[in-house]
Amino acid sequence: MKLISKTLTLLSIFVLVLGLNSCSNDDDGGETPADPQNIVEIALDDPQLTSLVQALQITGLTSVLEGPGPFTVLAPTNAAFAGFLGGTPIEDVDPDDLAAILLNHVISGNFRASDLVGLGEGYVPGSSPNAQGLFVSIYFNTSSGVRFNDAGNVTSDGADITASNGTIHKIDAVLDLPDIADHVIANRNYTTLLAALGEAGLVGAVQGEGPLTVLAPDNDAFTAFLGDGVDPEDVDDATLENILLNHVLGASITSTDLVDLGAGYATTLAQNADEDVLSLYFNTSEGVSFNGVSTVEAADIVATNGVIHGVNAVIGLPTIATFATSNPALSGLVAAITRADEGTNNINLGNVISDPTIDPLTVFAPADPAFDVLLSDLGVSGLDEVDPAAVYDLILLHITGGNVRSTDLPSSGTIPTLGGDITINGLVLTDGDGNDINIIAELVDIQAVNGVVHAVDYVIRAAVE
Repeated sequence: MKLISKTLTLLSIFVLVLGLNSCSNDDDGGETPADPQNIVEIALDDPQLTSLVQALQITGLTSVLEGPGPFTVLAPTNAAFAGFLGGTPIEDVDPDDLAAILLNHVISGNFRASDLVGLGEGYVPGSSPNAQGLFVSIYFNTSSGVRFNDAGNVTSDGADITASNGTIHKIDAVLDLPDIADHVIANRNYTTLLAALGEAGLVGAVQGEGPLTVLAPDNDAFTAFLGDGVDPEDVDDATLENILLNHVLGASITSTDLVDLGAGYATTLAQNADEDVLSLYFNTSEGVSFNGVSTVEAADIVATNGVIHGVNAVIGLPTIATFATSNPALSGLVAAITRADEGTNNINLGNVISDPTIDPLTVFAPADPAFDVLLSDLGVSGLDEVDPAAVYDLILLHITGGNVRSTDLPSSGTIPTLGGDITINGLVLTDGDGNDINIIAELVDIQAVNGVVHAVDYVIRAAVE
């Protein structure tokens, strides 16, 4: 039995889930029909639900489930409670722990079995909050009966018990509060992810206290990434671990949080060779996408220790090119590198920034407005009107060797680029023409496996003589 201790303010929780329903009695001159029983009254009359009634009384939740609702209550039978408690008397369980478990069986709204069968599978929010105040999700699957969290089935005679304030479904197991690993285990769409976590030794990591956000690729996503017939066990363990950690954020971030931000960078638990944590680019202009390759298809699956977002593609370890091509604000840099590589150069810049095995580089990446200024100054409408060799020389001025994060940039002096030295003063660069180039605070330390990117507000024009 896994119980999670927390102090619950039950009445304030249920302000969020109690609805206001009105009813009227039609007077047809005959006898007034008896009012239908509410959820608690039905449970009191059912000899299979005496343990549930006792638990509700211990926790003070009886009055809540006598309220207007509507609620859908997944009601564990006496046998279910006996199996869950394993001989521990129910009155010996901490009331707060017991309340948290019971609330994980209460869904706001009226869900009949036919409603769930029509959906097939998915998630509904229970009424038990995690440490971040998010209601823990309940997974349902109707491929063989109606089953919740891959643990509790609706009993043969227990579906669609109608109450005045909702519906009861009797189930044959108590639903423990699921952590992230439990949700992955329960959902048949994540069997490959579960195998990968096991192979990499990371199951325990996603069972930790958190909070975490896990971007969970489904089985099809792994097949596309690994190739047909390739299993996680066929991948080098260290590589597999880092790829999986590239799907884990060290905070609880909902889809609403991401949409409110619009676009930007988060930090994953994956690392480069120097143990710098890798960045993850998100954009919500069309759905919620990550690094330009993976889109959320099942958002906000809430666990006790964080949130899962189901995604449709495995997010590979990002290179500098990944961040240049995924962020629309850096489209000018991509165009410049493409134009530069149309010439005869010593270095193919596109290949270099795409290569995860090269010695790390630091790229000062002009944001699009900086290229607009450059084009205006040159009197051209696009880089296709500029000689590729000239564009190549400009881009070299934006690249220096090593993985130089903002905290490692020298406070004064010069910094060597592939195109010559430029002056540096903390987060301000000065080129040979005396132009100040500012590193953009919101776009600094974009960390890839082969280097780091700092976005800048001006195109560096010349080296310092």
